[in-house]
Amino acid sequence: MNTEAHKSRNKILIAEDDPVSRRRLEALLKKWGYEVVSVGDGLDALHVLEAEDPPALAILDWMMPGLEGPQICLRVRELQNRPYTYIVLLTARTQQGDLLRGLESGADGYLTKPYDAEELRARLHVGGRILDLHDRLVAAREELRFRATHDELTGLRNRSTVLRALQRECARQSREGGSLSVILMDLDHFKQVNDTYGHLCGDAVMKETAQRISSCVRPYDTVGRYGGEEFLIVVPSSDALGAMAMAERIRLAIESAPMKTDEATVAMTASFGLIASSGHNPLSPQMLVRLADEAMYRAKSQGRNRCELASVPEPTSTSCAEAVSAPVRTESH
Repeated sequence: MNTEAHKSRNKILIAEDDPVSRRRLEALLKKWGYEVVSVGDGLDALHVLEAEDPPALAILDWMMPGLEGPQICLRVRELQNRPYTYIVLLTARTQQGDLLRGLESGADGYLTKPYDAEELRARLHVGGRILDLHDRLVAAREELRFRATHDELTGLRNRSTVLRALQRECARQSREGGSLSVILMDLDHFKQVNDTYGHLCGDAVMKETAQRISSCVRPYDTVGRYGGEEFLIVVPSSDALGAMAMAERIRLAIESAPMKTDEATVAMTASFGLIASSGHNPLSPQMLVRLADEAMYRAKSQGRNRCELASVPEPTSTSCAEAVSAPVRTESH
């Protein structure tokens, strides 16, 4: 467990309206090494749990002014995108129906008054282990989500994700107007890198290329590995002039310094094709990719290491929501 997580685990909320019981419980928890936040009513307890960096553990009295313990549990469990809070209810009630109602409200456990100190300590240790397990499950879920949407080698968006981003931006342009540009780039003579220095060197070059591209785009642009050594960049709210300036920045970033790898130091260049779509003549995702692809091949045929802007065709009835189906090529450029 990292230091921040450990610090969070030691932070605990006490919500108890009886001041004598609250001070006794506070002293006990501090003796065990917890950082205690203490309140005397249910509304204050809810405010603490709704705030930024809330305690990971909470001990709530069932009967309190403002809100009762089960009501607080219900409200906390309704919060979205929040860290999990392990909640123990303290209650003088012993009827099974009451205790089940407390658990159904979202409490993780309960202790009947008068509670045994060692049993409470054991419950809190269990809570810490459950919180650790919860964090590991969340981390594993986020890792799976990242792998499903990102290219494993470069860390950029994968092909399907960047194409979905393009479809979203096309749909937005259809609704709101404005400009939208697409840049398609391909590393020049990349096959020679693999053939001469090996695939590990080629992989290192791809990673460095991804970093240099990312350093040249805006936070709301989307960069993805389109296939092989090709990269697709979706540039919303950008006309042809802006897209050309961005493509030139990326081209110079790749050309400016050789890429150092464990196997060799490799000088690289790239060729770019770009297309800008205006609000009065929006193009479909398929058309945008196809035109950028044609412009990129024109850059290749005219000597490589250059940027070519595609001409925008006359308006057609093609829907902007049309699916992208441009194939990924595997041959060397």
